[in-house]
Amino acid sequence: MMLAGLGIGAGAALALDSFEDARQAMVARQLQRRDITDPRVLIAMGTVPRHRFVPEAMVSRAYGDYPLPIGEDQTISQPYIVALMTQWAEVAPGDRVLEVGTGSGYQAAVLAELTEKVFSIEIRPELARQAAARLKDLGYGRVQVRSGDGYQGWPEAAPFDAILVTAAAPRVPPALTAQLKEGGRLVIPLGPPGGAQTLMRYRRVQGKLVQEASLAVRFVPLVRPTALKAAPGTDPPAATAPSPIPGAPTH
Repeated sequence: MMLAGLGIGAGAALALDSFEDARQAMVARQLQRRDITDPRVLIAMGTVPRHRFVPEAMVSRAYGDYPLPIGEDQTISQPYIVALMTQWAEVAPGDRVLEVGTGSGYQAAVLAELTEKVFSIEIRPELARQAAARLKDLGYGRVQVRSGDGYQGWPEAAPFDAILVTAAAPRVPPALTAQLKEGGRLVIPLGPPGGAQTLMRYRRVQGKLVQEASLAVRFVPLVRPTALKAAPGTDPPAATAPSPIPGAPTH
């Protein structure tokens, strides 16, 4: 079940000031009333124009409390999930951050508000191209985007202070662990497609991943290049937290 939205009527053409109002309402109602407390994350979420990262037919719903389809069986995640993953990543200025699963580019833009060193991998070449162009148009051209296998990470740019994975994997890809700095944070949903999944936060301590937090979620699967040749599936919308969302994640 999806959580209630902001009550923005579908099909309504919102003026720029209305988008700003909707964005600030999103921050106040969906984030601050839950467990998003990091001031830098709240500012970033209140700055990035989410409506520029959704299809034109969806702009009136851009700031609602739910994920939205962006094409190729992919989605832009629920705002709360984007904010939570960003908060869990503990991104500081100057940190090197890897995002696996660029999608629309929205999560990358939020990260780019926190650090100038953001690298993002997208398995679908057309989505990667569109996201890179969109990010450049919106002033986030410093974000480096490429198409590739997210399971392999981005070894040339490693090591990373934080890695965020925006699709569910059955287990943590070894390459991502190897590319994480000592003390680095890994935020990743784990679980089977359409089944029980858990958003995990790990920290690398003495070369090993130590679990620090978790939350039940639903994400589309993190696919490999060979899977793109298969017929489109019926994956559930991603990424959402079950309703009702607890006041704080499980630690």
